[in-house]
Amino acid sequence: MQTVLFHETIFGPIHSRRLGTSLGVNLSPVDGKTCTFDCLYCEAGFNAQGPGRSGLPARADVAAQLEARLSAMKAAGEKLDVITFSGNGEPTIHPEFEGVIDDTIALRDRYFPEVKISVLSNATRLADPGVDRALRRVDNNILKLDSAVTETMRLIDRPGSPDFTSEQVIGQIASFAPQCIVQTMILRGSHEGRTVDNTVDNEIEALVEAYRTIRPREVMLYSIDRRTPEQALVKVERDELERIASHIREAGINVLVS
Repeated sequence: MQTVLFHETIFGPIHSRRLGTSLGVNLSPVDGKTCTFDCLYCEAGFNAQGPGRSGLPARADVAAQLEARLSAMKAAGEKLDVITFSGNGEPTIHPEFEGVIDDTIALRDRYFPEVKISVLSNATRLADPGVDRALRRVDNNILKLDSAVTETMRLIDRPGSPDFTSEQVIGQIASFAPQCIVQTMILRGSHEGRTVDNTVDNEIEALVEAYRTIRPREVMLYSIDRRTPEQALVKVERDELERIASHIREAGINVLVS
């Protein structure tokens, strides 16, 4: 079974094709995965691998490790573009997520005041007031919407809640307009005998309407870049992504293809 990719709370810096030189913050266990989605394409693997034994990192430990890394990078004159919350699951699950964001902003301002703070979230916990407040304070609030059709979204993203729908999350994401960035994975293939494809006309038109409702600062379109736990998925090549992006731009939406 494909397992977790990040065995540290603070990892990198790495080069992100969307964000630049990025220092990662993993608020999930370092030996397992915790997520409210179980996406077919997740590079960290399926949730079935389990949450491990290390547990979620304590807020104080996150701050101490982040400060140590930022201090060392500053002393070495290293370049940094962004601090990115990502890792082995959904960062907003952390019970002290808002406090961690507060600490990160303070440390960023102390060591690299020009650096952006990004959160990659699947948007399942936007109804939590603390999560809402925290996401409004970061520079890049990047929220997932892989399909505006609930049946397709549930096939690709496999949310843990049976009540989670595309219609629901579109309305919640729209509350962050025009600050938020929407991230959409474009892919095709199959899973357990069912076709997976959000490139077809009705899917793209539904996304266009969702983006019109949300009014995001930007839409990030991307496709598979590394090994996925569902091996019957196919990368959508850049020329096709660009064609889809061009169609979305006709609706007045700012789109980045990566």
